[in-house]
Amino acid sequence: MARTVTIDSPLPDNDALSVGSVFRTYGAEVARWAARLGGPRLDVEDVVQEVFAVVCRKLHGFQGDSKVETWLFGITDNVVRNQRRRAAVRRILVGWSDSLAEMPSQAPTPLEDIEARQRAARAYEVLDRLPDKYRRVMILFELEQLTSEEIAALLGAKPNTVRVWLFRAREKFLACQRKLEETEERR
Repeated sequence: MARTVTIDSPLPDNDALSVGSVFRTYGAEVARWAARLGGPRLDVEDVVQEVFAVVCRKLHGFQGDSKVETWLFGITDNVVRNQRRRAAVRRILVGWSDSLAEMPSQAPTPLEDIEARQRAARAYEVLDRLPDKYRRVMILFELEQLTSEEIAALLGAKPNTVRVWLFRAREKFLACQRKLEETEERR
């Protein structure tokens, strides 16, 4: 028998959840995490499909020791990191010809669309240079707008630790951004 779980509650017992109920409850959230963690080059639908394929394989072993949301975030994070690694290798082997995926346009003119894409590509270029721990914290705080307590729950860390990571991530992000700008100015 399938049942729906709420985002904030761990599973109270060992009743089996159906993949369908988990997808209906968390599918949009997994897609949003994937889009934010992966950046504009990631195929979000592929990630969501792969995440729920993993859920299908591992749901029977979920004991309810953590929140379903935390468990799904961990799976999503791993799938995104694996896809980003594969994409990086593919870009090296194949080249950059089709590495930038279409981003939905929010600008009314083509020029504004190009500028928005360049800003997003630049931000993700800087984010890609950060260690994974700092990259995740920046994305969850700045883009997902989660609190340090919510991030701590997702990552299995203490809120104070998350705040330290966020401080360091911001420093590294700004330093990397300055370095990229200096490199471009020299050209």
